[in-house]
Amino acid sequence: MATEPASNKAASLVGQEYEVEIGPVAHGGHCVARTDEGRVLFVRHTLPGERVLARVTEGREDSRYLRADAVTVLTAARDRIPAPCPFSGPGRCGGCDWQHVKPGAQRRLKAEVLTEQLAKLAGLTPEQVHWDGTVEPVPGDKVAAGEVPAWRTRVQYAVDEQGRAGLRRHRSHEVEPIDRCLIAAEGVTELGVERREWPGMASVDAVAATGSHDRMVVLTPRPGQRLPLVELDRPVSVLRAEPERGRNGEPPVHRVHGRAFVRERADEHTWRVSGGGFWQVHTRAAETLVDAVMRGLTPRRGETAIDLYCGVGLFAGALAERMGEQGAVLGIEASARAVRDARHNLADYPRVRVEQGPVAKVLPATGITEADLVVLDPPRAGAGGDVVRRVAGLGPRRVAYVACDPAALARDLRHFAEAGYVPRFLRAFDLFPMTQHLECVAILQPAAKAG
Repeated sequence: MATEPASNKAASLVGQEYEVEIGPVAHGGHCVARTDEGRVLFVRHTLPGERVLARVTEGREDSRYLRADAVTVLTAARDRIPAPCPFSGPGRCGGCDWQHVKPGAQRRLKAEVLTEQLAKLAGLTPEQVHWDGTVEPVPGDKVAAGEVPAWRTRVQYAVDEQGRAGLRRHRSHEVEPIDRCLIAAEGVTELGVERREWPGMASVDAVAATGSHDRMVVLTPRPGQRLPLVELDRPVSVLRAEPERGRNGEPPVHRVHGRAFVRERADEHTWRVSGGGFWQVHTRAAETLVDAVMRGLTPRRGETAIDLYCGVGLFAGALAERMGEQGAVLGIEASARAVRDARHNLADYPRVRVEQGPVAKVLPATGITEADLVVLDPPRAGAGGDVVRRVAGLGPRRVAYVACDPAALARDLRHFAEAGYVPRFLRAFDLFPMTQHLECVAILQPAAKAG
């Protein structure tokens, strides 16, 4: 009789528990620990200095590291508090990382992560990037321990097989049904998405514009399913998104009822954002970032500027307003939908043009050889070395780099240094309270000028 060959697959360690001392915070919403045998654990729901019982959630015997949750806290840190959200905790909603941490301590943890990423990936200290080492709260978000600022204007609810709205569990497709998201802005909460059923839907995106009363839901049905009748607690526009992406890489979106866009307000201007397209999700983020970028760039009348990854034109419009009729701005954006919005939003500025396509391809194709100012607001992966070198080759007197990921920021700062540009200053903002995320604005200038 033939025998089964022995499996080479290493045994899973999921469910294994280790009692560990928790070390420093790391990028990703977890802290680092080591077992007595020397295994590296990335542990969520804990804090540096704590002793916890950690249960493995991902990893095998041959894994370089294991992921785990702190299921029992044996020795608590002084910055630990009871999580205000009833859906937070091991195995529950993955939307927040730091519900169990005092608000001020959350910002200190984020500062530690940014400091570590700058050192590890760029070889830079806070002093070298002219950063004071703090993550700044947005006005109105400085709340007492146990309180949660309601800041998120766009929430993507997943829908389970029973039609219940919820949020994804951490690193999982499983849905945690909820009856309220504490970080959701008032305009989202008042729609009541969580209080009704969504049969046949895969997701429901709820949008509450800042500076207008526009409300929108974008429904993505499961294959072969029809939209339900939408009756929410406030007047709302309804759009339908296709489950699959179209030729341009974006899911087609169709208007069902109401406007196909919401009107956002920032920098004393109204911005049309169509079909659930990108806009900063914090109620004060757009104003905060425009202010930081414009203060850093100090645009002058008659200058030329380029806005890369320009979205619906927020920074391009702010630059055009400050540079006057003789100034000129070029925006580049990959999303065709966002480009249509940007051209609408910037129609009053005759010396602004917006080109559609990937920045790495469109920028060299423009034939532009110089610019006074450049803004980059790339996706989470960053701009990359090729785009950075192309930007530096334009010889701008200042560059504003807006980053939502500290690792990508550090990598691109290294690329800029290699291309002859160094930070003039850096600011970090807590635009995502209760989560691991933060936003940074780095202002760069030629190294020769800095010297």
